[in-house]
Amino acid sequence: MDAASDPKGSAPVERYGVVARLFHWVVVLMVAIMLPVGIAMTSYGFEEIRDELFILHKGTGAVLLVVVLARLVWRVVAGAPDPPPHWSQLQRRLVALTHGTLYILLLTMTVTGYVRTVGGGFPIELLEALGIPPLIPEIGDTAETVAVVHKFTAYALTGLVGVHVARVFHDQWVEKKEALKRMWPPIGG
Repeated sequence: MDAASDPKGSAPVERYGVVARLFHWVVVLMVAIMLPVGIAMTSYGFEEIRDELFILHKGTGAVLLVVVLARLVWRVVAGAPDPPPHWSQLQRRLVALTHGTLYILLLTMTVTGYVRTVGGGFPIELLEALGIPPLIPEIGDTAETVAVVHKFTAYALTGLVGVHVARVFHDQWVEKKEALKRMWPPIGG
């Protein structure tokens, strides 16, 4: 965790450490790839590249699961910076709830994607190339039910990320509280 000075002369802004920031932005990048790819691969007009989109989505999802688990371990080991002093107790609770829910949604989305794919009898080519065998058996129609949970989780994650980003921008540009300094830039700064 670092401290960056607030240009207005107030208390320093507590920052996440470099490893936490890298985890954050790698997850952001991967989700920013996976969501549109997931939409495209199941939409009309992408038939010619559908297989490639599925392979990209499944492989990215497998890597994302590992990254999210590693990020959670890092969060437990390294902790997080103190919340900004201007946050009320309610804001602190809401931010903690939001972060916890984001982790739950990321884990749910990646696990249900894996269960839907492997349980549905489909390969995850990246894992096969790495010699990692399926961790669950085929589960037939249950895999289709899990697919619904996977899609719902993706929608919920998209909505919550929108709220999260809006709140950061509100703190940064409306309240002028230097909120972006907690997580940006990913390296250095």
